[in-house]
Amino acid sequence: MNHIAFACTGKYNVSMNRLDGTRRAQVIRCLIEGSSINSTVRMTGVAKNTVLKLLVEIGSACSAFLDERMRNLQCRRLQADEAWSFCYCKQKQVTPEMSEKRIAGDVWVWAAIDADTKLIPCWLLGKRDAGSATEFIQDLANRLANRVQLTTDGLRVYVNAVIDAFADDIDYAMLHKIYGVEPANEARYSPAKCIGCETQEVFGAPDPKHISTSYIERQNLTMRMSMRRFTRLTNAFSKEIENHLAAVALYMMYYNFGRKHLTLGTTPAVKAGITDHIWTVEEIIGLLESAEPKSTRAATSN
Repeated sequence: MNHIAFACTGKYNVSMNRLDGTRRAQVIRCLIEGSSINSTVRMTGVAKNTVLKLLVEIGSACSAFLDERMRNLQCRRLQADEAWSFCYCKQKQVTPEMSEKRIAGDVWVWAAIDADTKLIPCWLLGKRDAGSATEFIQDLANRLANRVQLTTDGLRVYVNAVIDAFADDIDYAMLHKIYGVEPANEARYSPAKCIGCETQEVFGAPDPKHISTSYIERQNLTMRMSMRRFTRLTNAFSKEIENHLAAVALYMMYYNFGRKHLTLGTTPAVKAGITDHIWTVEEIIGLLESAEPKSTRAATSN
């Protein structure tokens, strides 16, 4: 099953035979460190349309690689959550005419994290509804090699999704955070204060000591800091869903394989035993080159 609910249309599906490996690496390094598209153009001198084409192609290659590699995982304790984003405009601004022409409005990133290795085994982009929950949890179940303990927030659509995917072969708990009244005159910028938590053991026998969503919530922060299009209160948000999908796929690849985790001292993929070394940006770009047809690679080398 694919990582994403929204499918790329292939709008930018053309070969990147005008950029050599060094220029590609420059662009990718900018994007994975949170630079916007326009700032990447200014720093590298690469045309905007070329940057977007490279982003979509490398995102597609990363998604395909992770879909194949993230299998038979030995995870034990997982946490899952949804992070809000939007494409083109916020949901309240979407009109019927706009919906006919493009995907616009809220786009949620559903993701899971292994509490021990900090690996993100799967993710999905979609709506915050039962359909996306079911697809996401089923995809997660298909990637695991053993029984796990899973913690999610209190979103009720998770319950049926977990039942459908795992039946009774899981230890599942919900963690519901209780928030106080939003601060007066600061509601737009200051979130309400968390004043308590309620835990609910839903299936199996989850260990109360490990009922937590702290790691996945911290990962959501890392994701927002690593992709400019996820920064709130800016105009750097995604205008096309293809670009949004590609940016998330590239982030997940770099997070799992190329970004050294400060606590682990290595990458989640190394810690989980999926690879034996920290990947360089050039190795990630190699996924794109290996995915190109032989005829395209031959033409590029001439």
